[in-house]
Formats: sequence, C-alpha cells, structure tokens
Amino acid sequence: MTIPEHMTDRATAALAGLAIGDALGMPSQAMTRSEITNAYGRITDFVAPITDHPISHGLPAASVTDDTEQTLLLAKLLIRSNGRIDDHAWARALMDWETDVRQRGLRDLLGPSTKKALDALLKGVPVTATGCHGTTNGAAMRITPVAIALPSDDAEALVAGVEKACRITHNTREAIAAAAAVAMVVSRGIDGADFETTLPDALASARLGGACGAMTGEADMAGRIEAALAVANRNFEDQLAKTIGTSVASHESVATAFGVVRLAKGDPWQAAEIAANIGDDTDTIGAIACAMAGACSGLNAFPNGKIDHVVKTNRLDLDPLIRGLLSIREGRSDGAAR
Repeated sequence: MTIPEHMTDRATAALAGLAIGDALGMPSQAMTRSEITNAYGRITDFVAPITDHPISHGLPAASVTDDTEQTLLLAKLLIRSNGRIDDHAWARALMDWETDVRQRGLRDLLGPSTKKALDALLKGVPVTATGCHGTTNGAAMRITPVAIALPSDDAEALVAGVEKACRITHNTREAIAAAAAVAMVVSRGIDGADFETTLPDALASARLGGACGAMTGEADMAGRIEAALAVANRNFEDQLAKTIGTSVASHESVATAFGVVRLAKGDPWQAAEIAANIGDDTDTIGAIACAMAGACSGLNAFPNGKIDHVVKTNRLDLDPLIRGLLSIREGRSDGAAR
C-alpha cells in the first residue's frame, strides 16, 4: 500500500504540532496571563519552567507533558489493534502510564475526568457508565490519532470513532462534541484542506457528537466554537481568554483552541505561541490548536529546527506511528474505529 506523500506530511505535522504546542505551553500551564508575563515576559520559544512551578518544575525546555504522552499511547493502541478500541486495554494503558509517570517523579498526572473514570472502573462500574461525568478537554487533547486513522469523508463514521475513544473517560455530549470537532479539522487537513475550509464540517461534527454520550455539560459545543471564532475575528488574544475561557472545561479550552488557530491565521508556530501566553491550560490549548494548524498546513509551515528540537528532547519516534495510523486509514472499508 502506497500512502500519498501529502497525507504523510500533514499527519506528521499534526502529531509533531501537537508536541510543539504542548512543549511551548508546558512552562506556563496553570498560570494566569499576568503570572506568565511576570515570569517569562512573552513566551516566543521553548523555555524552562520557573523553579517553583507547581507542575512543570524541573523539566528541561521543550519537554512535552501528558498531552503528548497520552496521545502517543492512544496511537500505539490503535495500531496494535488495527483501529479497534478495546475499552479495558485503553484503561489499563492509561493506568500503567500514570504509574510510570509517578515512578519518574513527574507531577503531570491523569486529568480529573480520566482519573475519576478509571477509579470507577476499578470499583466495578460498567464501562458504559464510567465516563458519564467527563466534560474536560482530555478527550480532545488526545484525539489526533483517531483523526489520522479515520478518513473525513464520512462524518458519522468519524464521530462514531471519536465516541468510542471517549467512552471510558469522557462519555458526555460536551467532551465528545469537542473532540469530534477537533478530529474533523485534523482529518480534513490530512486530506489537504486548510483550516478555514474545515470549519463547516467541524461544526457539523460537533453537532453530531453533541447527540452522543450522557447529556452532561455544554449542550451547544458548536455554538461555543463559533463564538470563539467570532472573538478571534477581532484579533484580541486577551478577549478570547476572557470571553471564552482557558480552563480544562471543553467548552472553554477546546473552543478557545479554535479561536487561537484563527488568530494565528492558520500558522502552527504562531498558534503555539499564542496558546503558551493565553493562560491557564496553556499546554493543552497549544497541543490542540497546533495539531489542527499543523494538519491543515504541513511540515513546511513550521520554523526550521523546531520539530527536531522537540523530537530529540523527548526522544519521540513519530514515523512508525504515522505509517501505522495512515495504513489503518487507507486500508479501512468500514471507516470507523471499532
């Protein structure tokens, strides 16, 4: 099977972009906009976190966090299972990952929705019920491998794959809708679309996703994304943060990530820079925004050396994952992660 070169380029840019957005936002995560300014001025490149940072303390510049690590974990699971998502295997992978993180002495552990869901699973709660309260951005932050593995020409199948990836930890209309919108942007980008061209399909996917899962959280995620895009039209970064929000809630940070890409005019490095300075959940907003922008622009849109810097700092091996995910995409007949 020969995978088209442009798809490999865009898929690589999506995963590498996610890591770059994560790494650029790592030193400022959990900090307010004013705290970021006081500590770093404006972040325009990879920097080490301040010595007393509550989460990132001790990490070298350009280090990735849970956003990238969990994304790559899901990518490996999808490849091993030829696109199938086994709930218990995914749960075990996440729990093993956190154990490893603790052993490494890191502080970036499982997010609140994921942790609560996995604890419930260990107590015997059925898989269908463990994620019914998960409305945070953990699903959207790690959905890129699903988007690479599934084509964009069947929105219902793509959203079905997203829903299955969300089921254990984020089985709510807010989280699924948010992840579905991100996935459609990435998948359409891999097919060659630019960011603005993907938006009608992304909003439609958010509406499809909003009909899935528990009726918990934001009922109109598509409307939240549209609101963020409208704020971004006025070209005010601070207003995007104040009006839409930058917390771990999907209806804030995922919507804001869309606004960030528009503010950056689709440029992935600029998207990562804006996210790193926007406050609060900077690493996740950066990961989501830069994955979307990367998928929609390709590797040449990144400044020279930035991808290599992140790859070498974190010893990332992206090529086998890209080949594996795109092989699933090109080889599928039913178009859905099962």
